[in-house]
This record gives sequence, C-alpha cells and structure tokens, in this order.
Amino acid sequence: MSVKPEISDFIALKGQRKIVCLTAYSAPMAHALDPHCDLLLVGDSVAMVIYGMDTTQNADLDMMIRHGQAVMRRRQSALVVIDLPAGSYENSPAQALASAAEIMAKTGADAVKLEGGSDLAPHVKCLVDSGIPVLGHIGLLPQHAVAGAAFRITGRSDEESAQLHADADALVAAGVFGIVMEGVIEPVAASIAQSCAVPTIGIGASAVCDGQILVTEDVLGLYDAFTPKFVRKFANLQDDIGAAAAGYRAAVIDGSFPTRDHLFWPKKT
Repeated sequence: MSVKPEISDFIALKGQRKIVCLTAYSAPMAHALDPHCDLLLVGDSVAMVIYGMDTTQNADLDMMIRHGQAVMRRRQSALVVIDLPAGSYENSPAQALASAAEIMAKTGADAVKLEGGSDLAPHVKCLVDSGIPVLGHIGLLPQHAVAGAAFRITGRSDEESAQLHADADALVAAGVFGIVMEGVIEPVAASIAQSCAVPTIGIGASAVCDGQILVTEDVLGLYDAFTPKFVRKFANLQDDIGAAAAGYRAAVIDGSFPTRDHLFWPKKT
C-alpha cells in the first residue's frame, strides 16, 4: 500500500540517521529501489544514462514528465523529486514556476530540484511560496557543463569556498528542504554539512553529509560510459546481462528454447 511521504519526515532524518537516495527513471526500477530509499530522484541524467546523450542539457520537460510519471506509478513510500531540465527555469522565477507547476501537475511528484546557488534564490522562493517544495543543488552543476573539462571539483580556492557557503545559506533562506552537494572538496563540503539547517545530500562530496545519492545505473554497473571517482559499484549487472543474452542466443540457435512448456496448445475436449 502506497504511503504518501512527507517533506517534514525527510527533514526530520537530519541528525537521526544517514539519508539514502538514488536515481530512478522507470517503473520497474522505482519498484525495486523504493523499499530501500528515502528519496528517488528522477534526474536529468536520464538523458545520458537512458538515451545515450553526451550531456544532461538535452533533457526537456516532456522527457522529465514522462519518466516522472513512470516512477510515480510504482512509488510506495520514498519521496520522489524531479529535476527541472536545463533551459526550463533559469530565465526568471516566473519561468521556473510555470515549469515546476507543469511537472507537479502531470506527475504528482513530491518536489522538484534545480541547479544553482545565490542567483537562483528568487526562483526557489517563488516556487516555495507557491507551495512547490524544492531541493537545491550546488557545487558541480552538470547542466552548466558543456564539455568533460567543465566537470571540475569545486571549493579549492577561498573564493569558491566562500561562494559555496553563501549559496547554501541563500538556498536555505529561500526555503529549500534539502541541498545536494556535488563535486565539492571534503573540508568545504563537511563545513557546509555541519552548519546547514536542512539535510545535505552528497555526491562526490563529504561523508559528513546527511545522506548520499548516486546514479543507480552506476551503482549496478549498468552504465557503460565514464565512471566518476565518487562511484562505488555494488554490482556488475552489465556482465550478468551479457551472460544471459549469450545463453539465450545459444538456446535459440540450438533449438532448446522454446520448449513445449513455453508454447500454447489447443485445449483438450
């Protein structure tokens, strides 16, 4: 039986135990992950992981809504958050509100996520004031990266460290219920996590963060492109799938599949 999660319950996990988050783009994956996760993110990484695109920038509202609907069909108790794709919210708070409202109305998700810091505080406030919960995202911002070289770790300089702290403070003041920190060096990420009033979720950041998130296909060894340093593979399903396909091929060619048990026969009279 599905139990609608509450944002307040997610926030209450801060300081109680670590928060478990993974990405999900399909109904079967949501069904498998839901019992083990506090939050499922329908990330714009779907553009790369599922569609084979080079960046997340090719995701659009229709793509996010389609996959958000799929995940919501199998969600039971985890919070479901959907990324606002690049180009759908940056121009103005009004644009962000229109995009977020469309996603929420068409999917029934619990919240949206957007990338950016202090500059997007007005956008966040507009959404929150309109009743749409927002998860923030600071540090490495994939939507802003136009090439692999742009995927750089942040917080190495005093200026970057100060900006990250300011970004986190501005997002909290604007009303986010949590902040994803991606690609932030350990001391800076730890400092922000310790001082932040809302849960912090790390991805290539600090173990001090209140929780962690990874792309599920990375965790399962299913994504065949570059694997970031911060990923730990907990399985290698790519090999398992290859072995299953090879077994299927052999059975089809040698005639051992299908057998009589796999076929339909006239009913006996």
